[in-house]
Amino acid sequence: MSGASNNYGRWLKPDVLARLGSLDLIARTVVDGVTHGMHRSPNFGHSQDFAEYRAYNDGDDLRFIDWNVYARSDKMFIKRYRGETNSAVNLLLDSSASMGYGSPITKLDYARYLLASLAYMGHRQKDALGLITIDEGVREQIEPTSRTDSLTRVLGLLDKSDAGNGTSLAKTIEGLGVHLTRRGVVVLVSDLYGDAVDIIAALQTLTHLGHEIVIFRVLATEEINPTVKNLSTLVDLETSDKVIVDPEFIKRGYKKAFGEHTEALEQGCRRLGIDLVNVQTDQALDDTLHQYIQFREQRAR
Repeated sequence: MSGASNNYGRWLKPDVLARLGSLDLIARTVVDGVTHGMHRSPNFGHSQDFAEYRAYNDGDDLRFIDWNVYARSDKMFIKRYRGETNSAVNLLLDSSASMGYGSPITKLDYARYLLASLAYMGHRQKDALGLITIDEGVREQIEPTSRTDSLTRVLGLLDKSDAGNGTSLAKTIEGLGVHLTRRGVVVLVSDLYGDAVDIIAALQTLTHLGHEIVIFRVLATEEINPTVKNLSTLVDLETSDKVIVDPEFIKRGYKKAFGEHTEALEQGCRRLGIDLVNVQTDQALDDTLHQYIQFREQRAR
């Protein structure tokens, strides 16, 4: 990204965005930041067969501009495709108790901002938007729809979602098949708290149903690099179990276990063709979306 884009990104830090209050305003700000930094936004829909070009009109989605043609002719043309249909985009919010961790921004706050931004992008692309919130099971659901009020409904549910109960993430994901009645793109934002093998096995049930899976694994900085300096008692947010840990364990045992868990998730997702993007809660939202776009472009090569 250019220096200008990086400067713009200062305003897209999650703790700064939180001051805006409104999820709608946060989403618009983030998407404007992505547009400011890149010529296109991520396409969550399935590819279509190219049909023809037409001249660019104000308000057209920049995603469909052929920038190669523009570089040669200094004229903007839009790519049109055969059989264009609205893609079903099911947004999944992990609203379990562990997502309430983090300061000044919790993992749940970050997840809500990110999903709101993705919903805003999907709405501009005229995708059918849906949202499911989960903890021990499915809490609430909005079926994918292309209605004009789809974005408002999704943002409304995100806005009132709070960190709830414990979770059995793998079991909940495995049971989502009956709720995802329309094949499309499933975007899960979660800390992936749980056994990696079980989570990957559950995700496989969704890929077998023909869904394209995108996962943003959101973690607080303290979870990645803990700063425990003294003998301490840690409390599990989901089970209330307590464990006494010492700094030596954090240096060796925790980091080893964390690394193994991360590697198992990444390997499993690669095997299933699932996009997995690791995110920290202090990361600017536009950086997260740029990271995902670059990830997609690398996989397409």
